[in-house]
Amino acid sequence: MRTFILLALAGLGAQLVDGSLGMAYGVSSTTLLLFVGIAPALASAAVHIAEVGTTAVSGISHASFGNVDWSKIVWMAIPGGIGGFLGASALVWASTMETTAGYVEPVVAIFLFLLGAYVLARFAFRRHERPVNVRPISRRFLAPLGLFAGFLDAMGGGGWGPISTPTLLSSGRMEPRKIIGTVDTSEFVVALCASLGFLFSLSFAEIPWQVVGALLAGGVVAAPVAAFIVKMLPTRILGTAVGGVILLVNMQTFFEAVGLSGVLATIGYFLIVGIWAAAIVFAIAAIRRDRAISAEGQPA
Repeated sequence: MRTFILLALAGLGAQLVDGSLGMAYGVSSTTLLLFVGIAPALASAAVHIAEVGTTAVSGISHASFGNVDWSKIVWMAIPGGIGGFLGASALVWASTMETTAGYVEPVVAIFLFLLGAYVLARFAFRRHERPVNVRPISRRFLAPLGLFAGFLDAMGGGGWGPISTPTLLSSGRMEPRKIIGTVDTSEFVVALCASLGFLFSLSFAEIPWQVVGALLAGGVVAAPVAAFIVKMLPTRILGTAVGGVILLVNMQTFFEAVGLSGVLATIGYFLIVGIWAAAIVFAIAAIRRDRAISAEGQPA
């Protein structure tokens, strides 16, 4: 019972972050399960089966708060589902994550780290230009993005949000709350297809169902709260928060990929945290300034 409660709390925390920032449920939950000794394929299977429930509740919650752009759901969800099924099958076939992740992870980390830096700069430090200019996004862009993110999500136990959310944010063509809501809602299809891939490839009895239940229970509780947070937070704050999380999640792998270690890596960690803190302060100041200018422009 104690283990169930701890896993449920972990699922609650992971979903609260994922539903608020559009990423991290799979990565954080899978990392925890690997740490306690669950095999990679079983850990990813448990997380994705639990996500079928959490993403359903999250999608309904985001939709009720108006956080979803339904015109983009199909063009991300269907390719994402195909990628998720293929990624789940490939992970079981490879038997261990290290077989493939050792080659892919550094490249993805470098890409995401640079993308996170761009997102942070775009939403926190731009003064005279709106961070978002809502415009259409091509289906020829959304479909490959969904396929790639879905495959990595199932293959690595997480990746749908970390790939999709910052990529869409960097375009500046959607509001952050719409991106987060759309990514979280379309993840239901990805989680469902990935789960089917695992169930076809693994024995039903192999799935750690107690772990699935615990993660599901915690995630379902957190999903509506996270959707409400997304609805309430200003665009600049959401974009800045996502950019900082991307940097923090990927900085260790990024530093290893570029050969940075020891004292230099430690300095890099503190520097990134400091920059993120400064970015949040700057974003809050920019919001207050914009509101003051808008108030002055209103007729008495």
